[in-house]
Amino acid sequence: MRGSDETFYWLSLGRVYGIGCHTFKSLIEHFGSPKRVFDASLKELLQVEGIGRETAERIRSFRGWKDVEEELERVREKGIRIITMKDGDYPSRLKEIYDPPPFLYVKGDLHRDERAIAVVGSRRASPYGLGVAHRMAMELASLGFTIVSGMARGIDSQAHRGALMGGGRTVAVLGSGVDVVYPAENKALYREIEKRGAVVSEFPLSTPPHGRNFPRRNRIISGLSLGVLVVEASCRSGSLITARLALEQGREVFAIPGSITSGWSKGTNALIKEGAKLVQGVEDIVEEIGLPLAREGGFETGLTDRERLLYNALEEPEHIDIIIKKTGLKPEEVYLGLLNLESKGLIAEYPGKIFGRKG
Repeated sequence: MRGSDETFYWLSLGRVYGIGCHTFKSLIEHFGSPKRVFDASLKELLQVEGIGRETAERIRSFRGWKDVEEELERVREKGIRIITMKDGDYPSRLKEIYDPPPFLYVKGDLHRDERAIAVVGSRRASPYGLGVAHRMAMELASLGFTIVSGMARGIDSQAHRGALMGGGRTVAVLGSGVDVVYPAENKALYREIEKRGAVVSEFPLSTPPHGRNFPRRNRIISGLSLGVLVVEASCRSGSLITARLALEQGREVFAIPGSITSGWSKGTNALIKEGAKLVQGVEDIVEEIGLPLAREGGFETGLTDRERLLYNALEEPEHIDIIIKKTGLKPEEVYLGLLNLESKGLIAEYPGKIFGRKG
């Protein structure tokens, strides 16, 4: 296997203790391939900038070949692809960052996704934040943007669901092995993302979702994207790490404003104060990005004709009887349509049989 599968050497070099992503990149730029790194003499390794004697000796004495063989066997059994920096379908935008992952484990189809926007936010989000994340992702997806997020509880999950509802692609970047679904309740969402986008990770298979993995994976979320939209975030939220990484990578940073009395909005409001683009609708993002849209239609693309009619009737919160009169639909059709819209996170029912849009 060592002589026939170049991927074997990519994974092996990634397992050498002390070689981070930036050092890995330097070695590949110098030698051309991981196999040539392992074939190099100690003297040749020491000629690479940033490689000290200790690291060079670890490369020369690497003995984890069998573990890598077992990893590759599991990759094949689970239908996972490994995409390296030398492969044509490795995301070109991600390759530009300071410390790109040398390779990615992929479930699904990782397109080049040139029109990608990251949507991130708090795991413990408010109903307002969840509704806004769903709607923004839905509208962006229906306009041809790929939605990138981390499949965490709260804002991330709603962003993925919104993208799927909008008929678009979505990419989930995990802080665990690509074969580990976290949180567990997102198994069905994982399967949908795999079918209509991709689930990716830089971590070996079966890696559990350790807390230290998530700040590291955030650079991939921002690195894949043209810009990052932060929907809700406290002052200590990991989403602010993603926003800072986006700035370092030369990406746009967008933020949804929130109440000054809400802890969920302190981080996003601070971002706006520091210069992030205030977003009130997808047009603010599209205008800043400056790309032509892939298709027309808005987020309503993912709705039935009846649901679209009902949603358009709710420019302001309305009583159920007024909605029936405005739409001309039968009461049972209105009830069913409103129930569907509510289950999709687009509207909410308020006391007194009042229905209104979320966000």
